[in-house]
Amino acid sequence: MSANGLRVAGGVAKKTGKKAAGATGGLEFHKSKGQHILRNPMVVQSIVDKAGVKPTDVVLEIGPGTGNLTMKLLEKARRVVAVELDPRMVLELQRRVQGTPYAQSLQIIHGDVMKTDLPYFDLCVANIPYNISSPLTFKLLAHRPAFRAAVIMYQHEFAMRLVARPGESMYSRLAVNTQLLARVSHLLKVGKNNFRPPPKVDSSVVRIEPRHPPPPVPLLEWDGMVRLAFGRKNRTLGAAFKGNRTLAALEDNYNTMRALNMAAGGGGGGGGAAAAGSSGGGAAAAAAAGGSGGGGGSAAAAAAPSAWAEALAAAAPMDDSDGEGAAASGDDEGMDLDGGGGGGGGAAARSGGRPGGKGRVSVEFKALIAGVLARNGFDQMRPAKMTQDDFLRLLASFNAEGIHFC
Repeated sequence: MSANGLRVAGGVAKKTGKKAAGATGGLEFHKSKGQHILRNPMVVQSIVDKAGVKPTDVVLEIGPGTGNLTMKLLEKARRVVAVELDPRMVLELQRRVQGTPYAQSLQIIHGDVMKTDLPYFDLCVANIPYNISSPLTFKLLAHRPAFRAAVIMYQHEFAMRLVARPGESMYSRLAVNTQLLARVSHLLKVGKNNFRPPPKVDSSVVRIEPRHPPPPVPLLEWDGMVRLAFGRKNRTLGAAFKGNRTLAALEDNYNTMRALNMAAGGGGGGGGAAAAGSSGGGAAAAAAAGGSGGGGGSAAAAAAPSAWAEALAAAAPMDDSDGEGAAASGDDEGMDLDGGGGGGGGAAARSGGRPGGKGRVSVEFKALIAGVLARNGFDQMRPAKMTQDDFLRLLASFNAEGIHFC
C-alpha cells in the first residue's frame, strides 16, 4: 500500500485503510485490496479446461496476480494479455516468463482495468476483485468487437444473482440486464480455502457468452423500464405504475416525444418500437444493435460502441442486485430516466417544471398507462416472475403508444 492509501485490487485502484496481509513467496497479499490468489492447481486447471481455450485465441486476463492462472493459459493460447495494476505483480509475472518460450506470448498492461481501453481478445478468463463485479461485467459486455466468452470468478452470491431465472429468489434487475445481452451459466463453486489469503465468502465461476448479434433494444430505455419494475419486484406492474412521480416523468417524456414528432412532420409512437425487433427504430436502437436502423444510418453505426458503453455503465449499479453492499432505495416511484443513476433523480426530478405543478399527472395519461397494462395482460404480472420476452413485449407495448423511459 502506498503512503496515500491507494488500494490495488486485481487491476483496479481504490482507496482503503490498512488491513492485515498474508504473505506467499515473499509477496504480501492484502484482503482489503481484493488480492486473493487462487492457489489450488486443480481448480486453476478446471477453469482453463472449462474456458475452452483454442490455440488461436488471444486471452484477456484481469488481475493475474502471481501468474498461476496465467501460466496455464499461456500453455494453450496464442497470446495472453494480462491487465495488472500492482507493480509487484507485474514484476513477478515478468520474472516467471523470463527465459521461457512464453515470454513472447505474454503482454502485460500495467494499469487500472476500469480506466483501460481493452485491446482485441477472443476470450476473457479472470479471478476478479468482488467490488468491481457489476461495472466490469458490463464493461466487458460493452466491448467491441464482441468476444466469444468470458469465464470469470465472482463472489458466490453475485454469481447466483447473475444466473438466476424468473421465479427464483435471486432473480433481479442484474439478471434481466445481463441475460438480455448474454447467455450465462454457472460452472463451479470454489470454496474460500482455495485462496490465499482466504476471502470471507465462497466464490463461483460463471461463463458469459455475448449474444450475436446483440438484441435491437435501446438499452438506456430498457434499463429505465426494468429499474422501475424492480423497485418492488414482488408487486404487480399495475401497482408499480401508479406512483405520481413515475407517471409525471413518463408523461413529460410522452409530451416531449409527441412535440418532437410533430415538429419533424412525423407521427405515431416513435422509434422505440424497435424493442420488439422492428426496423424503424431510429438512432438509439441502431446504436444499441451495433448497426444501422431505419432512421439511424451510418452515424448511429459508428457510435455504437460508445452508445453501448454509456448504456451499460448506467446499468452497472444494480441497486439490490449486485451483492456488493448497495442497498435498494425502496422508492418505487423514483426512477432515473436519463441514465444518470440514483433513485428519484433524472427526469422524475425535473417534472416539477410541468404545468400543474410537481407530480401532477393528467387523467388521460393515467388512463393511457392503465390501458396499455390491462390490454396486454401486464397489470397483474410481477417482475420477479417475468421472462425476457415478457419485458420485451412490455417495452414494445409502451413504445407503440409513444411512452418512453429515457
